[in-house]
Amino acid sequence: MEYIPVLVLIISFILLLSIGTPVAWSIAISAMLTMMVSIPALPALTTVAQRMGTGIDSFALLAIPFFILSGELMNKGGIAHKLITFAKTLVGSLPGGLALINVISAMLMGAIAGSAMASASAMGSILGPEMEKEGYSKEFGAAVNVTSATTGLLIPPSNVLIVYSLASGGVSIAALFLAGYIPGILTGLLLMTVSYIWAKKKKYNVGKRSTLKQVVSSFVAALPSLFMLVVVIGGIVAGIFTATEASAIAVLYSLILGFIYRGITIKNLPKILLDSASTTAIVMLLIGASMSMSWALSYEDIPQDISTALLTLSDNPIIILLLINLLLLIVGIFMDMTPAVLIFTPIFLPVVSKLGIDPVHFGIMMILNLCIGLCTPPVGSVLFVGVGVANTTIEKVIRPLLPLFLAMVIALFLITYFPQLSLWLPSIFEV
Repeated sequence: MEYIPVLVLIISFILLLSIGTPVAWSIAISAMLTMMVSIPALPALTTVAQRMGTGIDSFALLAIPFFILSGELMNKGGIAHKLITFAKTLVGSLPGGLALINVISAMLMGAIAGSAMASASAMGSILGPEMEKEGYSKEFGAAVNVTSATTGLLIPPSNVLIVYSLASGGVSIAALFLAGYIPGILTGLLLMTVSYIWAKKKKYNVGKRSTLKQVVSSFVAALPSLFMLVVVIGGIVAGIFTATEASAIAVLYSLILGFIYRGITIKNLPKILLDSASTTAIVMLLIGASMSMSWALSYEDIPQDISTALLTLSDNPIIILLLINLLLLIVGIFMDMTPAVLIFTPIFLPVVSKLGIDPVHFGIMMILNLCIGLCTPPVGSVLFVGVGVANTTIEKVIRPLLPLFLAMVIALFLITYFPQLSLWLPSIFEV
């Protein structure tokens, strides 16, 4: 292995991040510096710029701005209130009921909006004050909100699963969407278990038991929102439309629903479109920069060298998956999810493929692993959103966050070593 390009890449990237350079620019500049080890400065610069452009020239990626817009419309359209009311009738009377409501609502909201940050923002702003009023600590509420928001990245439709499909060279998006359901629900159940135990230990208030009439009424009110999952996922799995076409349908559906719920008006529509465009621009810049770094890595044969080194250490899938998980957990602390998926999928996927591990299973494992990174400083975007909405500090949230981290790590372990948790649904629908 040529160590100089690797050292240039790692050192330049860490230095750029440490001086406050935005992540996308840190990735692009460190990719350019890595290229300059082998070729002159001008070709290195033009190659990085070219790869950033061609990296986002993909029809599959067109689904991302549509799903972002759909999520923004759902978030502003009063959907969150309907989902919270429904969740409240299900588990509001249990110990830690409001925390359990947060997890269930985040799973539903994440599945509909496809964004962990949108879920954390919506659930935190609505449920946070209510939890505090009922005697829950502000820090515990923030910890539950932050970790549960990430479940929506596993439960489809999920932008990051589309990104993984691109990075892996064309793994079926329909298969990835189906594969995410059980791991996402399993993670949510483990988070609910920890929340239940913590709330019982702290003796938080318990809500009133809902009647069957209240359950049915809240379900009927939330049904139009939940039906979008049937339309989008059902259409993709049935082969009626592609993921990109489904994303456009999701926008139309969520827009109509927002007008019906009166959460969206002609007056606030321009701001929704502007916020969606801003988020899309950030995501696309990250994707373009990450694709340039991925190409630079390939040019220097770094993925092949890492693959050879890992397989030299062991040919036991259990050991290799453990090592990859540990490396990804470290990566997730310092790098956002989208660039991490684009950069490290081409590095690790050939390794696990040689060991006979299904790329769909590996994708779900990788996404869950990086979800943990979204909840950890210094780059944990969802953590910062959750803490900001709760008006508290990261230092105070860490203590209640640790047992919830443990729940996510247990879920990661189960999904890593029991592949049928990911592969069962895709095998049933034969996608």
